[in-house]
Amino acid sequence: MKKHSLIAWALIIFCSFQSFGQFEKAEAGMQAIMQESKVVGISVAVVKNNKIVYTHSFGQKDVERNTPLTDDCIFRIASISKSFSATSIMQLVEANKVSLDDDISNLLGFKIRNPKFPETIITLRMIMSHLSSINDSQGYFTLDAINAEKNSDWAKCFNDYEPGKGYEYCNLNYNMTGTIIEKISGERFDQYVKHHVLDPLNLYGGYCVDSLDKNKFATIYEFNTDSIRFYATPAAYAPRSVEIKNYEMGKSTPIFSPTGGMKISAKDLATYMMMHSNQGKYNGVRLISKKSAKIMQTKLSEEEGYGLAIETTDHMIPGKIMKGHTGSAYGLFSAMFFNPEEKFGIVVISNGCDPIYSNGYNTVIRKAVNCLYETIILK
Repeated sequence: MKKHSLIAWALIIFCSFQSFGQFEKAEAGMQAIMQESKVVGISVAVVKNNKIVYTHSFGQKDVERNTPLTDDCIFRIASISKSFSATSIMQLVEANKVSLDDDISNLLGFKIRNPKFPETIITLRMIMSHLSSINDSQGYFTLDAINAEKNSDWAKCFNDYEPGKGYEYCNLNYNMTGTIIEKISGERFDQYVKHHVLDPLNLYGGYCVDSLDKNKFATIYEFNTDSIRFYATPAAYAPRSVEIKNYEMGKSTPIFSPTGGMKISAKDLATYMMMHSNQGKYNGVRLISKKSAKIMQTKLSEEEGYGLAIETTDHMIPGKIMKGHTGSAYGLFSAMFFNPEEKFGIVVISNGCDPIYSNGYNTVIRKAVNCLYETIILK
């Protein structure tokens, strides 16, 4: 064998051992987090230099059946779902079918105004950035909550400040956004996201439970602090089959929960994340323009750092400005954060863990993100 071939093989072996060492340290760190905290399971994916370099799953998929969590398990990822709705809107903006500055009253078909500021238009951009002055006090599983003709307490949906002048995170904002996607595109919400976001990236997932393999669902568990036990929350995967059978386009949309209903694996979520990190393009497929990606990632509220379903923060990893989103519902906690300049990102999804927070994030999720950053990204 020639000398240069020997050197090449030596480098390959060295790099392989180095990666093996990294992953061993990562797994040891993750196991330590799970031992010191109350956790059912965690699935992770790490992106480095625009490639998925590591995926792994820890703990259990189903406690009652004693089945392990695996990388092909899919989860209801909660509020990270909002970014799929925002991505869909940006596609429609690029197609000149809607504008971020359109009045949502015109888009939804009924008047939406803060009664304290009746002359101020509430725009699509405002609801997507949570600057709409709208709140969830009347619920968010139906748009009737904010419709004056359907709910006598509709005015309680509005805060005391003028739209555009204050921030409050609001799930109703994104169930309205999903409804607008449906009205503008003419496609049922879940089908639009499948055809225009998931399929082009070759991702398995979606908002419609009945369209997915239920054997892949990771059971979600909520931790009860009084009993110090985890309890399964099957409502996370409620199929809503009856509601879908009687579906009304442009009205029934919230049953799919555009605000939090996406079901997807950690690995496929990492692929989607790379698209955003690469300014709207992944593996030769451009989903949204660079301009649209920048708009989504530009914070509109300084203190909260929120753009259009993409948050900018330096609190997840100390000293690093990250962009992404978190999710929490039914006991699940999730995080998807990336650094577009350094081309790395981390996805962490837990199907049940201690709900304690620190520095604005679930403690288990934040520790996991930092463990993966220190053992894989930095090495």
